[in-house]
Amino acid sequence: MTTTPQSRWAVERPASLDSIRPDAGEAIIQLSWGSTLVFVVSSLVGLLGPESYATASAGVSIAMFVAGCVLFLVAYGYAVWRSRLDSMGVGGLFFLAGSAPAGVRRSLLGSMAVQLVVAFGAASIKPFTAAAFGILAPILGLALCGLWGARFGWFESRSADWDTGVPGE
Repeated sequence: MTTTPQSRWAVERPASLDSIRPDAGEAIIQLSWGSTLVFVVSSLVGLLGPESYATASAGVSIAMFVAGCVLFLVAYGYAVWRSRLDSMGVGGLFFLAGSAPAGVRRSLLGSMAVQLVVAFGAASIKPFTAAAFGILAPILGLALCGLWGARFGWFESRSADWDTGVPGE
């Protein structure tokens, strides 16, 4: 595993899927579930409360969308850096297919699934209202999956003499 211990922004390159530390990316997982809890509560309050609460709920959704966009770019930056060394795919990066232990994958995708269900549920209960802004919030869950995958996920190393697929090269 290659990492720079003095940097909290270091990218880990585990030797295999089984060698990923059990606590790898714990803060990302906690942030994912914490944001999901905030989103669920604000959506419920926005649906059941007066219009001013619905506006506050829309604010939470927009804030989660903006944070998700920023973290998406951060994850993309890590992925670009790692793709020089590792063969990465979108499924492994953002949906953690084959790149994360089952528990991590279940937790992060579960959090994102809860965000999606709440977002679409709230928007379908009160369409054409502030509740519709909830559709934006799950971008944060997807971005956190990508951030975990880019920083801690296992991907096959690129070989120095990999085949380009072009005959004669």
